[in-house]
Amino acid sequence: MEAPPVHRHQVQNRAAKSTIGEQLDRMVASPFFSHSKRLPNFLRFVVERTLAGDTEDIKERTLGIEVFGRDPDYDTASDPIVRVTAAELRKRMAQYYQDAAHEHELRITLPAGSYIPEFHWPKAGNSLSLTEMEAPAAASPALDQPALVPVGHDAVSHTHAPHHWPRTLMLILITAGIISVAAIFLWNRAHQSAFNQFWQPIFSSGDPVLLCIADQTEYSVFALRDASQPEHQILLKDNLTAVVIDDLDATVKVAGILQSTGKQYSLKGEGATTLDDLRRGPTIFIGAFDNAWTLRLTNQLRYHFANDSDMTQMHLWIVDSTSPGRSNWTVDRSVQMATNNYRDYAILARFTDFDTGKVAIVVAGIGRGGTRVAGEFLTDNSDLAQLMRLAHAAGDKKNFEVVLSTQIIDGEPGSPKMEATYFW
Repeated sequence: MEAPPVHRHQVQNRAAKSTIGEQLDRMVASPFFSHSKRLPNFLRFVVERTLAGDTEDIKERTLGIEVFGRDPDYDTASDPIVRVTAAELRKRMAQYYQDAAHEHELRITLPAGSYIPEFHWPKAGNSLSLTEMEAPAAASPALDQPALVPVGHDAVSHTHAPHHWPRTLMLILITAGIISVAAIFLWNRAHQSAFNQFWQPIFSSGDPVLLCIADQTEYSVFALRDASQPEHQILLKDNLTAVVIDDLDATVKVAGILQSTGKQYSLKGEGATTLDDLRRGPTIFIGAFDNAWTLRLTNQLRYHFANDSDMTQMHLWIVDSTSPGRSNWTVDRSVQMATNNYRDYAILARFTDFDTGKVAIVVAGIGRGGTRVAGEFLTDNSDLAQLMRLAHAAGDKKNFEVVLSTQIIDGEPGSPKMEATYFW
């Protein structure tokens, strides 16, 4: 059972502000936020303004100007950076608190439809709410110290909670607490089950997994930096293959899952991958238009990648073979390169390849952000839970494709959205 949230007019005690500030620092330093610049800046801005009592300034336009450097007269309708970032922030905050290591920490939340954060403790029975930190001086000899009760202590006997509550009310509270804990347990089990459902064909295979990643043209030189003076560098001749950073992001996420389960895997560029390699075990294909194997395998599926025949207009899209004349999921490369603000699309698929008889997983976007967000989707419990519910409704089919979309703002992808699914 969560304690009531504390709004900005209640956060006046110096100790309470300090506690919130420490939690803010803890969150933005975590892996859920540390790889992004936008999310920590956004969260720190709204929390600090709230603690200062300046919530009137926490509006979409103000956030766009102060946090993202937009012009004062920018069009919020055509530039949704604040809304996209807030949605992504809510998702990352939920992921942060789903981690068992953070379940007893002070909670900073951003309610849907608002940019003003709220603060509360996760369980009223374990510690006092922030409002009780701010009791008058007569009620507490240490006004500026948070009246926290450590987990495991008798919270009732050490706090201001009354001892004369009616027995019926106490039973209601206890019952509600039991129901809440049970709901959390069942929710976590369902989500973990969804994660296992998706990855079970990979985990259950006795064969090692191959990560087939997109690679770029070999480089003939690379920069070698001076160990004592890193700003000084020379160019050396060599043969190197480049990997796009967004593809690398998806690769690291997938490799982390395989590593954590003790699954053996190897890594190969698409140019070095052979059909014999694919016959040896499950393969995860990362990248689309720079990965020939991805294009070959998805070409036979319902949803697959397409482009202009002469490849001069640079329109890239995902086509539905049941409606080949439609191209709703299109990226205009000229817009992408000129603005870095566009909607990207990706295919996430899991199926048994007819030619090899082995399980194949495709993680591929039209643009780089699409591949990155597809990698986030297949490693996120809540996203996979949505997919597994649809798979169950379709008769628990083993093969499926998902078309994903995401809004790219300044080159950074937002949350994934499922555009279409197909199960067979």
